[in-house]
Amino acid sequence: MNNALILLIIIPLITGMVLIIFRKKIVFHRVASAAALLVTSIISLILIYQVKTKGIQSLQLGGWEAPFGISFVVDMFSALLLLTTSLVAFACLGYAFRSIGTEREANYFYPLYLFLITGVYGSFLTGDLFNLFVCFEVMLISSYVLLSLGGTKIQLRESIKYILINVLSSSLFLVGIAYLYAVVGTLNMAHLSARIAEVGQDGVTTTVSLLFIIVFGLKAALFLFYWLPGSYSAPPTAIGAIFAALLTKVGIYALFRTFTLIFYHEPQITHLLLGIMGVATMVLGAFGAIAFSDIKRILTYNVIISVGLIIAGLASYSLIGITGSINYLVHDMIIKALLFLIGGTIISLTGTDKLGEVTGLIRTHPYLGWMFFIAALSVSGIPPLSGFLGKVFITKGTFEAGYYWLGGVGLMTSLMVLYSVMKIFMNAFWGETNLSQEMEKGTTKGVMFPIVLLTMLTVLLGVGAEAMQPYVKIAADDLMNPLHYIHAVLGSNSLQ
Repeated sequence: MNNALILLIIIPLITGMVLIIFRKKIVFHRVASAAALLVTSIISLILIYQVKTKGIQSLQLGGWEAPFGISFVVDMFSALLLLTTSLVAFACLGYAFRSIGTEREANYFYPLYLFLITGVYGSFLTGDLFNLFVCFEVMLISSYVLLSLGGTKIQLRESIKYILINVLSSSLFLVGIAYLYAVVGTLNMAHLSARIAEVGQDGVTTTVSLLFIIVFGLKAALFLFYWLPGSYSAPPTAIGAIFAALLTKVGIYALFRTFTLIFYHEPQITHLLLGIMGVATMVLGAFGAIAFSDIKRILTYNVIISVGLIIAGLASYSLIGITGSINYLVHDMIIKALLFLIGGTIISLTGTDKLGEVTGLIRTHPYLGWMFFIAALSVSGIPPLSGFLGKVFITKGTFEAGYYWLGGVGLMTSLMVLYSVMKIFMNAFWGETNLSQEMEKGTTKGVMFPIVLLTMLTVLLGVGAEAMQPYVKIAADDLMNPLHYIHAVLGSNSLQ
């Protein structure tokens, strides 16, 4: 048994509950929230070490053996995502200290933030589909309130759309769970994998898998992304950044987990469909990114593009394609948070998100400008920054699978990504300065540390990519070999 797994859920959950009691102690809220995320970062590092040295770790709550009890499981894939989540959440929390406002802080911002992180951690750790649904709902309910917190007109309008879409996807999720349980008789992921491998993935099971593509596709903004641009651009910067970094990634994680562990027997149907949806997502997202002329819309459409690219590696269903997706997924969680934080800072300084209304910020804020330049190169996959290696491996994986159209679209949309983010840089930072520091609407005081932290992380992921690859290789090997996961959870019961 490994109690560190449950601590990742208990620490932010209990901390959030305690903070509700001390509503007016804002300084305590800040310190306790930051401490909780630092502790979970340390625990995530410990889990990475344990998985590397001892293999996949599992915990059966209450002493009930799998598949009858509640299972928590961590392999290298989920461990890397847990650590990245902790670091990104800590950075966005630090940005919120100076930007979120006292009104939102007094109305339970920090407890809600921790509950959202609890749901994300739980989604990465749970070993059965029903508890995945529960963790999704913990995350989503927190996000509903965070999105609407403040009560502005645009927030309330986008909240309605966001809630309706997610209620629909959650309802379909329950339907899929019910059908799968009726067919297979279990919801434990390892047990599902063993049983479907034993009896085969027939037409009914494949049909159920297509329903899960719709469910997780809605949550990941895979093709069905109408709700995302408005929902991610409506809330304050810190909230928008954590949404962009984490929420779609949980849907992506669910797709990877289910279509490498459970529904991997008919890739010519399921994975091909994922590839087609990935292409459509990349193309439509790229058109949106280059068409709009406001910062928030450009950045939100770049979130959509990255979803399609990551799924392209899954669609290839090859070791190198999966390796690329893991590399790019970790990179994307960091870089999207960084872009949203810098974009929000630009808007705070200028009072507008319309490109062309303010230019020359690099003269008054050179560090901010050059960090955005680094982020722009990284998100576009320019070497030696962190986005490069993932894109190379994903493209190679799609070519090896014979999906040249999929890899080609990924390369084409990378150029469109570069154009869209450089459009922000050239308009907002380059040119003659028409806004003096005295005329600025906001300040960078107190918000530069999280931006610097995330910039350093993306640079380190790029130049230190070789050091990270042994861990990514373990994660990819485990995803491509479901028996590793099955034996870690079920042990001697793996064939029963």
